Amino acid sequence: MWIVRLALRRPYTFVVLALLIFIAGALAILRTPTDIFPNIDIPVVSIVWSYNGFSAEDMAKRITTNYERALTSDVDDIEHIESQSLNGVSVVKIFFHPGADINRAIAEAASNSASILRILPPGTLPPNIITYNASTVPILQLGLSSKTLPEQSLYDLGNSFIRTQLATVQGAAVPLPFGGKVPEIVVNLNTRALQAKGLAPIDVVNAINAQNLILPGGTAKIGTREYDVQMNGSTQTVAALNNLPVKTVGGNVVYVRDVAQVVDGFAPQTNIVRSDGKRAALLTVEKSGNASTLTIIGQVKAMLPKIAAGLPKALQITPLGDQSVFVKSAIQGVAREALIAACLTAMMILL
Repeated sequence: MWIVRLALRRPYTFVVLALLIFIAGALAILRTPTDIFPNIDIPVVSIVWSYNGFSAEDMAKRITTNYERALTSDVDDIEHIESQSLNGVSVVKIFFHPGADINRAIAEAASNSASILRILPPGTLPPNIITYNASTVPILQLGLSSKTLPEQSLYDLGNSFIRTQLATVQGAAVPLPFGGKVPEIVVNLNTRALQAKGLAPIDVVNAINAQNLILPGGTAKIGTREYDVQMNGSTQTVAALNNLPVKTVGGNVVYVRDVAQVVDGFAPQTNIVRSDGKRAALLTVEKSGNASTLTIIGQVKAMLPKIAAGLPKALQITPLGDQSVFVKSAIQGVAREALIAACLTAMMILL
């Protein structure tokens, strides 16, 4: 064949070409993202609304229905919409036509969600927008446990400190911690005392909101200098909220402590995590984007000692569910099969 004769006449040229192919192949292997599943874009977006205390019927009538009507006029390329209303939660799934620009769809859905807040029940928070991707899967879990720290501290440390630092890893998405107790300022109302004073729960709410504010007060010019003025009516401690006046009844001032008790507590716990039989919290690291699973897990593990240095020594961070083990095993299997195939091919050519 002509290529064989050419190779015999110019051996050095073909040696250089072979080396270039070998180097290019090695670089491609090293730079190719390694993952469990391929990156498949699914044109589906979920909008999750939440409103504590609403029944499923109220969520459907006052939030889900209004939002669905707004979507049809403001968001393009919608194929169909599915929704599900539960107690305190509304999930609206938007299915787009194949080939739709999912990034544009997410932006339109977010803009629509922000504009519709004014016609939803007061106190409705902006929704969570979730996109579907076959490669967005949990790749690592971090167990947070301690022998001395309470569950409120486990959740707070995981959400406010560990989660925020892990979010800087490219391609990593870290949802809210699972388990633990969400810190919350709790107002325990005494209904009998309220009735005796002729007050309603909204009176206590209005009193706390009106007297626990930090507002800009403009500027004050003194001499040749101008100073920013801030009106700070916020209490320094949780216990101080009990001393706020609520209303004057019969010439006597009714304080919060007379009809309620304000404590530093936690929201009703809906999930529990146990580590070695003791209460704990769980942080899940998910893969997002086109980053390699091995790269993300490697960077997360490299950050853990630095993160732990700024946390209480009583907190233990334990990596769990490491998916890089399976990815490395799959890579080793592919490399072994490739080596066997190369050896057999070389033997066939030489023989």
